[in-house]
Amino acid sequence: MTADEERSLSLAEWLVLCLICEEPRHGFAIARILDRDGSMGQIWRVPKPVIYRALQRLELLGLVQTAEQQQTSQGPVRSLIDATESGRRAAADWLARPVEHNRDVRSELLVKLALLDRTGTDPQRLLEAQREQLVPVADALHDRLAAASGFDRTLALWRYETASATLRFLDAMCAQAVGT
Repeated sequence: MTADEERSLSLAEWLVLCLICEEPRHGFAIARILDRDGSMGQIWRVPKPVIYRALQRLELLGLVQTAEQQQTSQGPVRSLIDATESGRRAAADWLARPVEHNRDVRSELLVKLALLDRTGTDPQRLLEAQREQLVPVADALHDRLAAASGFDRTLALWRYETASATLRFLDAMCAQAVGT
């Protein structure tokens, strides 16, 4: 998988890949997890058609493969999907990488933290890396705030306060991880 292909994966595709890395699954099982009432659906809901498109794309990229076919009395044969070695490496790398933009914390970072929690993986390194990435952004926004006026000031204030709140969240999460 090339770096461009990796960057082009959607959050839904990363989610599907990471769930398959936990254990081989069929699309229906993934859909239950990512449904509104599912354990991951409370963070990021993914409709069934998107899950099946993600599975097709991940297979084309060589990140997953069909492990076996399962007969069922509740409909058509289900394909059990497993991650390839390159899929497992890509998922592990993605889970360890901080999100690039503060606007993606609500979606991508929370998804990563939930996935790490599902596997019992300590999130400390990700939290510290995310903090390290966000501090210079917050500092730059603080500097911009001092010089801004009009609506530019309103926007700079919004971005600064959002970044500051995210940093407080990361600090609290780091303290919680150390305390457990």
